[in-house]
Amino acid sequence: MSAKQRDSVISANSNLTCINPNIGLHMVALIAKKNRLHRVTVESMNLSVAVVKAKNSTLISWMRLSSFSSAASSTVSLNPIGRLQQTLAGCVEVKGKSLHSGKLSTVKLLPEIAGAGRYFDFRSRSIPASIEFAQESPLCTTLLKDGLKIRTVEHLLSTLEAKGVDNCRIRIDSEHADDQEVEVPIFDGSAKEWVDAIEEVGINVAQNHVGESVEKMVAHLNKPVHVWKNDSFVAAYPALETRITCGIDFPQVPAIGCQWFSWKPLHESSYAKDIAPSRTFCVYEEVEKMREAGLIKGGSLDNAIVCSAEHGWMNPPLRFDNEACRHKILDLIGDLSLVARGGNGGLPVAHIVAFKAGHALHTDLARRLNMD
Repeated sequence: MSAKQRDSVISANSNLTCINPNIGLHMVALIAKKNRLHRVTVESMNLSVAVVKAKNSTLISWMRLSSFSSAASSTVSLNPIGRLQQTLAGCVEVKGKSLHSGKLSTVKLLPEIAGAGRYFDFRSRSIPASIEFAQESPLCTTLLKDGLKIRTVEHLLSTLEAKGVDNCRIRIDSEHADDQEVEVPIFDGSAKEWVDAIEEVGINVAQNHVGESVEKMVAHLNKPVHVWKNDSFVAAYPALETRITCGIDFPQVPAIGCQWFSWKPLHESSYAKDIAPSRTFCVYEEVEKMREAGLIKGGSLDNAIVCSAEHGWMNPPLRFDNEACRHKILDLIGDLSLVARGGNGGLPVAHIVAFKAGHALHTDLARRLNMD
């Protein structure tokens, strides 16, 4: 990333590097440049606040605030957000083809009690939608427990997290009763069908086993966290609100090129309007290689947007000029939802910045947040 590109990103997204002017922040800025990841350490700023007694201008105290103080020794704090845990108001059942296996699967979303969280029910076994069970797999996020696999969970979990469905039983069935793994349907490659289904059935306040509502808690970041590999990274910085800034770079595919998009949930319909409609994408010249690897057996121009290095987009029109970049945010929300436990939120209150990242780095960050 050139200095000019970096400056344009920071100019367009004023929250990119400065999170809270009232606290000192030792910030690690991650910059991808010349295929290397440079770490630029910005010295921590200690803000000394003099509180003066109005009557005789006597100095009462000095407050030195630093993000590395003992009060912020842990990376995250679990705090209430002024909302109650929620669940679905009814049941949702959908059926469709999966992207990688090409098989059909059926998913039924059912209400759950407060505190149950989100979990898959496959072959009468429970697999929590939790980072502890996330397994690295190519081009998707997979959950593994007791030999049973649930593949491509990111779009569904992204929608549940963004729509505030904190507690949900996700019953999923494969084509064959003896299958040891199953894949969530891809639909049109976006999260739009999941959003439509959830909005149709509605959302209610969840109650626990004794009929009480439970306050929802969300992780708030106390200090920066980052993970990286080569010139790709995901970083999270303390902030007063949740924001995601994402960048992608495909220099070999001019129609995609380098894109940045910054998003925050301004209102309840923000996700449905700005993120959910964005479809998964791929480079046409890489399709054969992926198929040889046993992937995208169910892929088509109906469930992905495909871009050729020579000819550009093969199935226009795009839903957004930067649809590919927006879809990366959709995936990131789904992967970070795996931090959630007991019906609390998964996506932290933080400014999350990602560049050229995929599911592996997303889940690495989720593990870092979960450790603390």
